[in-house]
Amino acid sequence: MDSKPGNRKHQSRREKDRGMMYLMLQDFVPESALGYIVSWFSEYRVHLRISKSRTTKYGDYRAPVNGLPPRISVNQNLNRYDFLITLVHEMAHHVVFDDYQKKNGFILFGRKKYRPKPHGSEWKNSYRHLMVPLMNSEVFPGEILGNLEKYFNNPKASTGASHHLAAVLSQFDAPDGKDFIEDLPPDCIFQIPGGRTFQKKEKLRKRYRCISLNNKRVYLFSPVARVSRIG
Repeated sequence: MDSKPGNRKHQSRREKDRGMMYLMLQDFVPESALGYIVSWFSEYRVHLRISKSRTTKYGDYRAPVNGLPPRISVNQNLNRYDFLITLVHEMAHHVVFDDYQKKNGFILFGRKKYRPKPHGSEWKNSYRHLMVPLMNSEVFPGEILGNLEKYFNNPKASTGASHHLAAVLSQFDAPDGKDFIEDLPPDCIFQIPGGRTFQKKEKLRKRYRCISLNNKRVYLFSPVARVSRIG
């Protein structure tokens, strides 16, 4: 029987941490996924930060360094399903890091050629493994689940690489008045966060060629990049 004061204190602290994690996440992930996510953070003791909106990324993972704990951040403006997928994406990075560290010592001091690639096979396998318990209709609506299963045949660094998945996920976003690049008519003028304006041109394989009206340079945009139409 576990009756030592130190053990009881440790257990009480862990229960308090779990309760705080529930409160932190209850407005950001589907309710049916909460227990699974909270249990993962209880096991790995990774610091989670819900970040302000960032245009360059949905989330990130930082390995422990200089005495700081491992950290995951996810943008607060994502819908519940996008937030959950992004969160698990970053969780997979930590699992890879943790496994490597246990087998080979601290990753930052290992020989570079032996380090797992950021989105290589180890990460893909970890990502799939973490998502399996969540891949059901209690967590995701059917229209997301079907596209998510296809995406996990070979997961990419971003769900934006799967145009169908990105499009169906966007249906659950709060209205923001923005359009997908692929839905804009040819030669349409649009603006991105930060104020730069572009003119949409033809599609080159998987991306659209767009001309910056600020510096006349050519940029390539994903079909599911969300922008503000002008005029």
